[in-house]
Parts: sequence; structure tokens; C-alpha cells
Amino acid sequence: MFIKILMTILFLAIMIGVGLYSHKQSKSVDNFVLGGRAVGPWLTAFAYGTSYFSAVVFVGYAGQFGWKYGLSSSWIGVGNALIGSLFAWIVLGKRTKIMTQHIQSRTMPDFFGTRFDSQQLRVVASIIAFVFLIPYTAGVYKGISTLFEMGFGIQYQYCVYLMAGFTAIYVILGGYKATAINDFIQGIIMLFGIIALIFVVIGQKGGFSEAFASMASLPSDENPEVNGGFASIFGPDPWNLLGVVVLTSLGTWGLPQMVGKFYSITDESAVKRGTIISTIFALVVAGGCYFLGGFGRLFGTPPTLPNGTLDFDSIVPSMLITLPDALIGLVILLVLSASMSTLASLVLTSSSTMTLDLIYRDVKSKRGEVVSGTIDEEVSEKIERRKVVVLRTLIVFFIVISVLIALNPPTFIAQLMGISWGALAGAFLAPFVLGLYWRKTTTASVWACFIWGVGITLLNMVMGNPISPINCGAIAMLGGFVVVFVTSLFTKNINEEKVDAIFNCYNKKK
Repeated sequence: MFIKILMTILFLAIMIGVGLYSHKQSKSVDNFVLGGRAVGPWLTAFAYGTSYFSAVVFVGYAGQFGWKYGLSSSWIGVGNALIGSLFAWIVLGKRTKIMTQHIQSRTMPDFFGTRFDSQQLRVVASIIAFVFLIPYTAGVYKGISTLFEMGFGIQYQYCVYLMAGFTAIYVILGGYKATAINDFIQGIIMLFGIIALIFVVIGQKGGFSEAFASMASLPSDENPEVNGGFASIFGPDPWNLLGVVVLTSLGTWGLPQMVGKFYSITDESAVKRGTIISTIFALVVAGGCYFLGGFGRLFGTPPTLPNGTLDFDSIVPSMLITLPDALIGLVILLVLSASMSTLASLVLTSSSTMTLDLIYRDVKSKRGEVVSGTIDEEVSEKIERRKVVVLRTLIVFFIVISVLIALNPPTFIAQLMGISWGALAGAFLAPFVLGLYWRKTTTASVWACFIWGVGITLLNMVMGNPISPINCGAIAMLGGFVVVFVTSLFTKNINEEKVDAIFNCYNKKK
């Protein structure tokens, strides 16, 4: 217990120290929200990866989908690395950096408002982002607290309070720069931690060969007379597995906290290096998590919840409970690292969206006046300081709401994430991607996609989830491209001069 406590205290002290170090560099809105748009490829790539993978993946997804699909759940990690990281950086990285800097966009709702010439879009997008980031945050709290409860014997609710408090402190102190530096430190822990865990946990079952043979001998849930499905290439249920791959991989393309990392990177050359770093990170961390979770059935059947369903969120903790104290300490640091980085990204995204796109949504015109000299420097600095204060206040507000949900979560971690990602990416993914590439994308098509993504998610919830939240989210994302394309063909185009002025940023010599 002493070892676990010492490692955790040291870790938390470093996080707070980084927040204090970055405090002086977070006085302005651009520095607080985007790190001054000068964050290098290593920090950006690790910030992207650590925001991507949290306790939601390590505890919730790895446990639930490892149980359902066996070793084939490793394909989710491969999809996360290739689609969620490699292709995301290739398709979005450079163009997002160039266009958002050109139109002075600081958030995804700000992008929609400026690119599609509609402040109403900006307001509605900010509300959607704020509302649907909350269940995802609650899922992160639930995952990390489950592991903390196992490792320290501390009651669940106190774990939630502890993590919320420490995350709030270093984000409020240092803003994006603090989260990026901490993400790098946390990412190193995640890389070494997951590799060590795979060797130790699989070693408990006689090594990979013996563990694989044990998985191959397990009977199917649907047909007990058939063995081997959990050790096959595509598993016992490939179509539902594909839905998980789509949701968890393509979904990152439409999440404000993920896309925002491209806003802050230094330049286009840094995007190339960041692409490689991010992909390797995702392959090791996500691939390792799902590979490890795929052996969950070898560690016994999880307990049953009062409603009769299996407690999938207890699967991974049950695999780790017998580890030596030093390794359990490493697990706790691994999940702390994964979760606190994601929490920091979520709360910073939510507070910046509410501040810049609702409370100060006319800021762009004022920023132009500052540049032209019609507002003196002293007044400009006061406005900036006021906005940073509002940002910090809303961070606390967002954390409080998500904590309240985390204390009484309505469903499994995986379903919380499915609801959040489905609505957000279903609404934002298609108009954001097409808005970067296709001049003919119309304002009406963005409205239609907002209605589609949020509507299908809420309708599915109201009807009692006849389609699993995971598959519903995948349908919302892919269907959004059809909605935007078809609607754009039959609705009024944006003023051609305005569109040309925006897309000219790609023609400038770099």
C-alpha cells in the first residue's frame, strides 16, 4: 500500500507542478485555449493520443468488448491507430491548421459559425458540444474510480472527488500548455505501463501460446457446442465488431477535444512528424488495451448487476487484482495518466466552447477592432483577462455537473461513451470534414446534420436503445456524410466571394 500511495502522490505532485510552471504562459485566451498555436509535434501527438484513450478504453471498452469478441477485439485497437490516428492526421491535420488559423477560429463551433457564415450555427454547436461531452466525462470518472477503488479500497465517490479536484487544479492553473506537457508525461507512463501489463498478465496464464489455446477451447455463448470463436480472426460477431471499430476510430474526426489539437500545432511540417508519433502511440496503447481485454474470459465470469446483466466494467479490474503492489501501482498510474489527460481535454474544450461561442460570441469582430487599433491596448488586455477568468470558472462548473452524473451513472462506461460520441461525431464529423474540402457545402446541410446526429441518438435513447448506442453512433457518423452531401445539392450555396476568401488560405505559399 505504501508503494502505491507513494507513486500516486508523486504523480499528482508532478501534474500540479506542471500547472504552476505553465501558469505564467496562460494569461491570454489564445495561450490558455491553444497554447499560443505553437505546440510542437511531440506534445501535440501525445496530447491527441492521451485525450483519445482513457479509463473508458482501458476499463470499459477493453473489458466489455474483450468479453464479447475475444481476441478479435484487437481489431478495434488497429482501427484506432489507422483510422482514428493515421488517417485523421493525414486528412484533417494540415487543412485544419491552415483554415482555422486563417479564419481565426479557436473552437469547432467557431469554425462552423465562420466557415458557414452563421452565428446561429456557432451557438447551437457550442450547446451540443457542452451537453454531450458531459456523459463522456462521467464515463471517464467511472472508469478511473473503479480502478482506484480496487487499488486503494477507497469508496467510489471519494475517488471521483479526488480526480475531479486534481484535474481542475492543473487545468485552471496552466490551461492548454499545462495539459499538453502533462499529456506527454502521462503518455510515456501509458506506453511503458501497457507493455509491462501485457507481459505480466498473460504470463499468469502460462504465456501467450497457452493463453491462446485456452481461449480457443472456450465455447460460444450462442452455441455451447462450438469452440474457437473467441480466438478466431474476426471473432464470433464480426458485424457488431465493425460498428465498434467505426465508432471508436472515425468518431475522433468529429470530436471537438480531438480536432482542437490540430488548431494548436506549430506548423504544417510539425503535422507530418505528429502523424507518425500519434499512430505509433495509438497502436501500442489501444492495441495493447484491447489485446489484453481479449483474454478477460480466462479470469472468471464477472459479477451480475441487479438488472441481471454482467458487470462488464469489473472485468479488467478482476484481471489485475492479483498483481503485486508495485504493478498495481503502475496500473493506477496508467489509468490515472489516461484519464486525467482526457478529463483535462474535455473540461478545457467545454469551457472554451461556452466562453468563446456563447458568452463572447461576438469576440471575432472585437478582435478585428483590436488589430486595427480602435480599441486601446489596456482595454484589450482587460477583455482578455476577463475571458480567461470566465474560462476558469466554467471549468469548475463543467466538472461539477459531470461529477454529479458520475456519482450515479445511468449505464455502462461503453454506453456512456457511445451516446456522447454518437451525438457529437454524428452532428459534427461530416460538416467539418466536408467544410474543409468541399466549397459547395451549404449552411442548410450543416443544420440538417446537426438534427440528424443529435436526433437519431436521442430517439434511440427514448425508444430504449433498440439499436445499441455503439451501432447507433456508427450509423449517425456515416449517415451524416449522406445528409450533408444530398442537402447541399438542393439548398442555397454560401456567397461565392466569402467561400473564395476562406479557401484562398490553401493557395498561399508556405
